[in-house]
Amino acid sequence: MTAVRPVPAAAGGDDKGRRFRLLPTDRSPDELEKEMLSRWKEEGLFQKTLAQAQGKPEFVFFEGPPTANGKPGIHHVFSRTVKDLFCRYRAMSGNHVARKAGWDTHGLPVEIEVEKRIEKDFGIRTAKQQIEQIGVARFNEMCRESVWRYRTDWEELSERIGYWLDYSDPYVTYSNNYIESVWWALATMFRRGRLYRGHKVLPYCARCGTTLSSHEVAQGYKDVKDPSAYVALDLVEEKGTKTRRRILVWTTTPWTLVSNVALAVNPTLEYVELRKRKSETDETIILALSRTPAVLGDDFAGRWETVRSFRGSELVGGRYKRPLDWIEYKEGKHEIIIGESFVSADEGTGVVHMAPAFGADDYAAGQRNGLAFLQPVNLRGEFPEDMPLVGGMFVKEADSVILE
Repeated sequence: MTAVRPVPAAAGGDDKGRRFRLLPTDRSPDELEKEMLSRWKEEGLFQKTLAQAQGKPEFVFFEGPPTANGKPGIHHVFSRTVKDLFCRYRAMSGNHVARKAGWDTHGLPVEIEVEKRIEKDFGIRTAKQQIEQIGVARFNEMCRESVWRYRTDWEELSERIGYWLDYSDPYVTYSNNYIESVWWALATMFRRGRLYRGHKVLPYCARCGTTLSSHEVAQGYKDVKDPSAYVALDLVEEKGTKTRRRILVWTTTPWTLVSNVALAVNPTLEYVELRKRKSETDETIILALSRTPAVLGDDFAGRWETVRSFRGSELVGGRYKRPLDWIEYKEGKHEIIIGESFVSADEGTGVVHMAPAFGADDYAAGQRNGLAFLQPVNLRGEFPEDMPLVGGMFVKEADSVILE
């Protein structure tokens, strides 16, 4: 499209005689954009569009607020361009679109930014305990200062990409009226019986002492190698049965074996019971048929013989002996085998160790089956001091001890 600009027909004339001429081709798009933005500002064009639409049907738009303590990036240009399409369309369709700006001024990213500054300026490696020593009031004050660090950058970016926002009266998430509105909403839901006490399994930071949103996890997520283990657990048999039958379980979180309350199998999956060839003992192991080569080796058929095969539904309702007897049950079913469709034969043994306190699927299955809920870990990610062998240890440090 050829760029054009209006030029008055004669000095002192009115706009009726406007005509257009081609823009000089030697001017850069950057220069032209800046000139146009400057003219919009001089004319107060955004304010005029708001005034012109006063009294028209409202299209409510509150900017999904950015955190001003971090610089904007190119992805913010993309997201704001999409938002702007909706606002401009609604404005051209006859709505009043206030375009209220906002600032997200609290949350873990803000706290981490301040912690980094404390470590850099004072050489103090912070954790929740150190923050409490500095003083929560002082730490909050530093967060409030930090959160406005890049405010100008955000406003200049919005202006440069032609994204209209009303910064004259933004909503700020640390302000009392915003916080009070959140409490009002919660109180309203409570009075209507919409709130209840329960559990929800979420990512958790033991260093910060707080749960994490998926967005916060994504900001600092990295892959690490976890130890994995195959654990053979004895099935509880009727009296008089001589065969020792064990069910094979796989886990990549050995520390959660302390909180094991059940095993899960897929009712429709095919399982197999195997006995070692030429074995002097009458012992068998049970696992998913399709997992036998991966678990026992490609040559397993030469070393193991099949006693029988069956569907996982035959195992449901069975009992087994728990791997570690370190926590007392207070209530709920325990040491039972349940049937769950999420159990697959893609990895492991086709038998899932269940610890409802430490997994979203586990917790949901626990609720469905009335399983016990064992959560011995404190907010620092440590086992209680009086627990055998791993007392006082951070959970990941306890992995090797539990495996041994």
